[in-house]
Amino acid sequence: MNTMHIGELAERAGMSLRTIRHYDEVGLLVPSGRTAGGFRVYTEGDLERLLVIRRMKPLGFTLDEMAELLRVVDALGTSDAEDEAALAARLDEFLEDARARHAKLLERAGMAEEFIGTLGSLRASLP
Repeated sequence: MNTMHIGELAERAGMSLRTIRHYDEVGLLVPSGRTAGGFRVYTEGDLERLLVIRRMKPLGFTLDEMAELLRVVDALGTSDAEDEAALAARLDEFLEDARARHAKLLERAGMAEEFIGTLGSLRASLP
């Protein structure tokens, strides 16, 4: 199994060491292991988990919401049929919420583009 230290994980994910350590402290991203010297060791699976977290952040999900979604994702495929149905329903709720948050983000980006256009027009009218 290929592993990496926190610096490589941070570089590959485009995130800071501080953020990754915080996610460890709050239980969102626990390292797969530690070296004899106590350094965190991560796997490709840990990187994928971190990328899921990173993708949720711009949509405004709280740490608690992220943790809940990750619990659902972790439980998928490991539960009985009844539990799988409940997990699928919860996943659908997260999906709908993410879509709504994305739409709001696009709306805000559109407003920002309009504002930039307004500033550009004002600037163009000056000598």
